[in-house]
Amino acid sequence: MSVDLLSHTQKKVDDVSLFSATALGIGGMMGAGLYSLLGLASSHAGSHVPLAFLIGAIAASFSIYSYAKLGAAFPSSGGAATFTVMGFGPGIISGGINTFQYIAYLIAAALYAAGFVEYTNTLFGGDLSPLLLKCITAAIILICTFINLLGPSLVGKAEAAAIALVVISLLVFSAMGFHQANFNNFQMGSGSISGIAVAAGILYINFQGFGVVTNSSSAMKSPQKELPLAMFSALILVTVAYLAVSSAVVLLMPLGAIELHSGHVLADAAQIVAGKAGLMIISISALLACAAAVNATIFAASNIAADVAQKKMISSALGSSVLKTKFRALTISSVGVIFLALIFPLSEVGQMASLAFLLVYAVITYGHIRIYQQTGANPKILWCAILINMILFTALTISTAQTSPSSVIALLIALVASFGLEAFSRFKSSHHAAT
Repeated sequence: MSVDLLSHTQKKVDDVSLFSATALGIGGMMGAGLYSLLGLASSHAGSHVPLAFLIGAIAASFSIYSYAKLGAAFPSSGGAATFTVMGFGPGIISGGINTFQYIAYLIAAALYAAGFVEYTNTLFGGDLSPLLLKCITAAIILICTFINLLGPSLVGKAEAAAIALVVISLLVFSAMGFHQANFNNFQMGSGSISGIAVAAGILYINFQGFGVVTNSSSAMKSPQKELPLAMFSALILVTVAYLAVSSAVVLLMPLGAIELHSGHVLADAAQIVAGKAGLMIISISALLACAAAVNATIFAASNIAADVAQKKMISSALGSSVLKTKFRALTISSVGVIFLALIFPLSEVGQMASLAFLLVYAVITYGHIRIYQQTGANPKILWCAILINMILFTALTISTAQTSPSSVIALLIALVASFGLEAFSRFKSSHHAAT
């Protein structure tokens, strides 16, 4: 099975370097989650939000281990779409997971687009009309789609340029924030263990970008060496930035202010540090980070869609007629992202994205356990990844059901529809074959 599955992806493109792959991972992680979900997470974790970031990073590290081993053993532009088939075999389970995973990437891209619009509005004093904000949402998604059409090499270069500026601005902000903070007056705020767990679940979307890197594995010269290094390098760099930034914010601003300005809290913190110039610099940084995240996530979603459609043995649900080519896959993906970004508010789409990826990563890692001898992975580490993901998933599900039940319902509908569509598609195919 593995030979047939990977036969379509053995042609090396050698377009993605280690540096570009690392930048792609950072771009997929450092998006709207940091800039726009910090306030929401603080409402649960209080001033312990840096700890929530750290827990999220630890949880992600176990999943990264799983994905790095899978990606090195089965390099493919489909990334995790290939991993599900290797673990569960071609059928309803792998097809349903892949369809749901594709939807999860669309939700994540919608979150990043919503973050871009939030900071665009902040940059203009919050005076932009709802209609103009919707137009900006569609425009940034279409621009990123166009960049993806130009090829993986340009995607990697665009990520590297944007992320370099973002990282520099965040580190400068953190340094200035620590310098200006009054440590003597700082008081630890509220935040229970369950609250910190919920916050870690909310912030998990900040780390889901590591999966984006696996979609570039077939374009690497040596994925066995470069893929794990790129993924863990991206995680470490992003985690350091998250801890520094979130610590600076809680030192500079009282919790009430963080929660009040949750959608653009970093801009307000930067204004405390450097006035109007600080607000503008961080807002522009947020725009670059969110655009880079939209770019990287659409890259992953369209690769999964195109790969799944090409290899009919994986999933006929996404269809050779709808997603037959990379152009069609990108077009359908961008339309889906625009729809989600316009329908759901930022906080809800953020929770939906985290829930979706916590579940997806747990299921794919379980499939990995079934074939760990082929990848050389340690099954104990894989079980830890599943356990941690499911703990965070459970905590976040309970919290979201209480505060935004529509988000849980929408995600449940997407999950049921994914498997229902796959089952119907395979039944229809088998029926035609029989007649």
